Amino acid sequence: MRTAYLEGRSIAALARDHDVSRGVIRTAVADLLPEHTADAPGAQAPELPVVLDLPGKVADFLRATNVEPAERAALDQGITVRRGRGYTLRVTAVLSIRRRLLDVCQPLDGIAAVPAQRKARREYANRVDLAAPSTDLGRQSRSAT
Repeated sequence: MRTAYLEGRSIAALARDHDVSRGVIRTAVADLLPEHTADAPGAQAPELPVVLDLPGKVADFLRATNVEPAERAALDQGITVRRGRGYTLRVTAVLSIRRRLLDVCQPLDGIAAVPAQRKARREYANRVDLAAPSTDLGRQSRSAT
């Protein structure tokens, strides 16, 4: 089993081969090969995706700008939800991508932007700040003022 795991066999495939649950395989790998598990000391936990609604005015601005491929993919995979005359884009992405999207739409805070766009960007910034882990106290305290 160790050899198969080190050769790249998935945990699910090993579980099927041995007629046991995936949890049993994960435990066996953690016990037999502690240096190859994600729970190793010093290893960071992967970021989990968060589902948030992106206001339509912000989504339109982001689609018209040149964003990185990861951000473009997140926007393209979003689900449009109609809201009265406008819409929101329900996007599932990790917080690092959300922060980059927030940085890209920074010009919506400027004087040249329409007041509705400024408000939509502020709402999105508040949603991102609320979804941030509690360790990111610096951004949360700024949004509270």
